[in-house]
Amino acid sequence: MRACIIGCGTVGASWAALFLAHGHDVTATDPAPGAQERLDAFVENARRQLAELGLRGEGRLRFVAGTAEALEGAEFVQENAPENEALKRALLAEIDRLAAPEVLIASSTSALVRSAIVADCARPERVLVAHPFNPPHLVPLVEIVAGDAQVAARAAALYRGLGRRPVILRREMPGHIANRLASALYREAVNLVAEGVASVADIDAALCHGPGLRWALMGPHLTYHLGGGPGGIAHYLEHLGPSQERRWASLGRPALTPEVRAAIAEGVAAEAGSLGIADLEARRDRALIAILKARTPVAPEPEDQP
Repeated sequence: MRACIIGCGTVGASWAALFLAHGHDVTATDPAPGAQERLDAFVENARRQLAELGLRGEGRLRFVAGTAEALEGAEFVQENAPENEALKRALLAEIDRLAAPEVLIASSTSALVRSAIVADCARPERVLVAHPFNPPHLVPLVEIVAGDAQVAARAAALYRGLGRRPVILRREMPGHIANRLASALYREAVNLVAEGVASVADIDAALCHGPGLRWALMGPHLTYHLGGGPGGIAHYLEHLGPSQERRWASLGRPALTPEVRAAIAEGVAAEAGSLGIADLEARRDRALIAILKARTPVAPEPEDQP
């Protein structure tokens, strides 16, 4: 397969590395100055990481100057432009006009809704949202929002072929699934700082040394299913549901005031210590690779259903 990558920031470059490691050729483009050099450097490192996971495909990478040239011969398009509705709307319309009719066009957006960004496309049914989690070459999740069930199924099959775990939304929602869950959790993490309950480092530790370990294996519904003992989730909701509701009622609605922002920044600096962003990213990626090698999800993989 020949993939086209439009936009070669961190997400686009990560997608490119994943396609290449699976043996697919990639043509990429990005108008930003220095984009090709940054793409080449990212892909070189990411391909080494993917080789640790047994992915050693030798797809060829080609960088070109513009969208029309990038789309020549493309069999799949992964668009990764900045999170700007007007920009994406215009770009997707251009891609839709130039790409061969049978080609799927996938847009990476964390919060924009599909119906808005495809509004100017002549063939919007073949344009879908495919939202990854950073970095896409290591984190398997892909959230799919499509206007057509067959398009969703085709895209899900393609991403499964790249070793990803697609989930298909039954209707569009700002933030999709995972970012909404992450935002709900982060709101309370900020509230705990604002209320002076614990340090930033201890709040982070409480998550990654506790429920975060289980969440790498199974989601909240299945986790509480096991928490209900032999009666499962029905027993849990009947007997412990009221305690959940009491906790929900006590959750905070913090404001990111200058004082709260300063407290978070100070706490993160203390938690990170002498490690800079590049150091933390490298440590994160090494840990992700180790987890991926060891991880066995608890729930069986179902057939994807729109």
